[in-house]
Amino acid sequence: MQTPEIISESFIEKNTHFISLIEILKKGFDNQDNQTPMRHHHDFYNPQEQNDSTLLLMPSFNIGKDLGVKIVTVSPNNSKYDLPTIQGNYIYLDAPTGSIKAIMDAKSLTVKRTACTSALASIYLSRPDADSLLMIGTGALSTNLIKAHTAVRPIKKVYVWGRDYEKASNVCKKFMDTEFECIPVKTIEEKIKEVAIISSATLSPIPLILGKHLQPGQHIDLVGAYKKDTREADNETILKSSVFLDTYQGGLKESGDIVIPLKEGILKEEDIKADLFELCQNKKPGRTTETEITFFKSVGHALEDLAAASYYYQIATKEHK
Repeated sequence: MQTPEIISESFIEKNTHFISLIEILKKGFDNQDNQTPMRHHHDFYNPQEQNDSTLLLMPSFNIGKDLGVKIVTVSPNNSKYDLPTIQGNYIYLDAPTGSIKAIMDAKSLTVKRTACTSALASIYLSRPDADSLLMIGTGALSTNLIKAHTAVRPIKKVYVWGRDYEKASNVCKKFMDTEFECIPVKTIEEKIKEVAIISSATLSPIPLILGKHLQPGQHIDLVGAYKKDTREADNETILKSSVFLDTYQGGLKESGDIVIPLKEGILKEEDIKADLFELCQNKKPGRTTETEITFFKSVGHALEDLAAASYYYQIATKEHK
């Protein structure tokens, strides 16, 4: 029996070329042979923390070619124990035989593919001349979202906001030698009106992006608020925007950014312009005007994991030849 490749966080960090991974994801969304069941999402009570943790099981397969499943737990209070909020592994399998080809660190795989999915959406939804970004959040996703967005747009200035200003400063220190300037800010309001792209990756239970601040032509990228009762943008943001999803399958059911406006009648399913399958397959258009405010909500999709897993597996096996 073949010994599975062990693909670590450090390997993924070292071997990520953002433009290449974005292109792999685009091909995945364009491939109509991929099949992805609805992910299993189980909230369970954590009595020690007096709140819910979450177990996620995410399979995806391309018949006869690729097969994989991600097993993840989300524990919101893990920062108290100096542990990641998100933990898990990705199991990459040989589709014909079911044997395990690789076991990968799910957290690093997830942050890379999530950031690249947002950048893929940005290619269709942000203005081609977008030259500034406000990053809301200072977790592991923030640095990767900055890298991905700046890979596809000519961004010259990045502003970073977090509840802890020191953490925002530390994020910016990672980009001291880049072509763009990275600046920590103490409030969202001081920069939200002037940037071309607003990206948010937080666990905030209440909206941080308020529609009253938005300006024509902006693009909003939301990757936090993974529960039905949490959201990062308010109703006015929805009303002002053209709304797009990574997938209808998860987007309509899993995040309060979409579920709450649907329940309140602020948004109707038919108002949603497209998902990434439709954009990548050229079935529907993305941004259509310079002044349009575009809103992209990503909840994650197992196809993204499978595409990213195949990308890293190919790199790992080439190193052994």
